[in-house]
Amino acid sequence: MSRSTTPVLRALGQAALGALLLTTGTGHLTTKRREFRAQVPSWLPADPDKVVVASGFVEIALGSALLATWRQPARRLLGTAVAGFFVGVFPGNIAQYVERRDGFGLDTDRKRALRLLGQPALVAWALAATRDRPR
Repeated sequence: MSRSTTPVLRALGQAALGALLLTTGTGHLTTKRREFRAQVPSWLPADPDKVVVASGFVEIALGSALLATWRQPARRLLGTAVAGFFVGVFPGNIAQYVERRDGFGLDTDRKRALRLLGQPALVAWALAATRDRPR
């Protein structure tokens, strides 16, 4: 990959991640709200619906910020915040697996286990798409 295409690919990755977060966050507040409750750990001392709504607002805010923030160092800091969010919600994905909760078609242990592999990929995506230069 040439140095001239790398910034374009990072920008596309950032915009795509922003759009994904906006879509997912909107789903938290509307049609996918019930599905997202399957990812709220039973041990969390909070109303699952309130957790889903709050995380939806956070995803909408992060997605909007990804679509609006293009200058460094703010862009890199935002990527770190998005990655941190993905790390922060990972216990919910683990709980869905351990507690064998169905949601989003994850209706077998194998599917729920494979979903766990996606979270590190999201973290890497957030960091790679927002860094200022290739390493």
